[in-house]
Amino acid sequence: MIYYFTLPGLGGSDEKHWQSYFEKNLPNCKRIQQKDWDNPNCEEWITTIEEALKEYDLSQVVLISHSLGGIALSHWVSTYQKTIKGALIVAPPDLNDIPSELGLDSFIPAPQNKFPFPTIFVASTNDQWSGLKASVDLAASWGSELINIGKAGHINSDSGLGNWQEGLSILGNL
Repeated sequence: MIYYFTLPGLGGSDEKHWQSYFEKNLPNCKRIQQKDWDNPNCEEWITTIEEALKEYDLSQVVLISHSLGGIALSHWVSTYQKTIKGALIVAPPDLNDIPSELGLDSFIPAPQNKFPFPTIFVASTNDQWSGLKASVDLAASWGSELINIGKAGHINSDSGLGNWQEGLSILGNL
C-alpha cells in the first residue's frame, strides 16, 4: 500500500490548493502538519517530517511537496539520509532570490545533492518565486525529471488549477 504525504510551503495550503484536493481524493494521503506555517524553521520542519514518517515502511511512502516544502524535503533527505518510494516536487523557490524579510534563512542554502529515489520536479515558466533557469538547475542537481507545465505561476491556489488533474497524472508516473 502506498502512503502519500503532502508537504506544503510557507503559509500552508488552503482549501483551494491542489494539495488539499489531493489529500481528500488520494487513498492514504495526509498532510504533514508543521507547528508554524508562517514562521518556518528548517530544523523544526525536517524533524516534523522525520517524526511523521517514523511508523511507516518508507519504501511505500511518496511525498508531495509544494514550494518551501520541496526545500524542506531536500534538507530532510540530506540530514536523515532516508530513501522513500518517490517524490513529486512542485515549484520550490529559488532561495537565492527571496527577500530576507520572509525569514527563510534557516533553509539557505538548499542542498544540491542528488536524491536517492525517483523524483519529478514540476516548474512553471512564470513562477514569481523561481525563474525557469533556477528550476532547471535545481532539478538537475537533485536528479529529478523536470516537467515544465507552462504559464502556471507558482502552481498554487492563485494559479486557478483547482483539483489539478494534470498533477495527479504526473504523480501517477512515479
